[in-house]
Amino acid sequence: MSEFHALVPAAGFGARMGNELPKQYLDLAGRPMIWYALSTLCACPDIKTVFVVLSPDDEHFARYDWSHCADKLETLYCGGATRAESVSNGLLASELEPDDWVLVHDAARPCLTQQLLARMIAELRDDPVGGILAVPVADTLKRADAQQRIACTEPREGLWQAQTPQMFRAGLLAEALALCNKVTDEASAIEALGLQPKLVAGDSSNFKVTYPQDIELAELLLNKQRSVR
Repeated sequence: MSEFHALVPAAGFGARMGNELPKQYLDLAGRPMIWYALSTLCACPDIKTVFVVLSPDDEHFARYDWSHCADKLETLYCGGATRAESVSNGLLASELEPDDWVLVHDAARPCLTQQLLARMIAELRDDPVGGILAVPVADTLKRADAQQRIACTEPREGLWQAQTPQMFRAGLLAEALALCNKVTDEASAIEALGLQPKLVAGDSSNFKVTYPQDIELAELLLNKQRSVR
């Protein structure tokens, strides 16, 4: 029977945050940002192992207490220069079976919930390709010209904003990334093989912390999640 595993690439820096500390370690409600993603994944009963892929020279991760994740968390110091390289290296180091499912999740999406994880696994566990969490685009989209003026308005019908986790078979994902390693998400590599990943309805709260102002919003959402437990 195929098992479910998670993989969190966390070897990047996050330059748009304008901070000397790598983004995944910025303080968020009293804990490093990556703590929330790893804690949520480790708490999922369907997930057997959570692999976190760190830079070979990472000196931050071991400074924090991960005892609450000890039964599932495995650290891999094999991160690469790009997300795709980190995921590829992580898949190789994890030595998973080709048919095992891997949920690749951003360290900078701290507001992932157990409800979203359960929905994703339920919808994709028997899917022949796999898929991703995503939300339909709600805003009007404008394409800019070289002078940063509106060149045209893009129709938003049928457009979705990709989120993570992105869930695929380990063997298929490794094959896809080996052939297409310039992508910014795993689904793009799968698409390059001519396959069509499924879109699983996510939630706007599962957003990626990208800019400094996102920290405050993430803290508000996390506090709200705590209050309803």
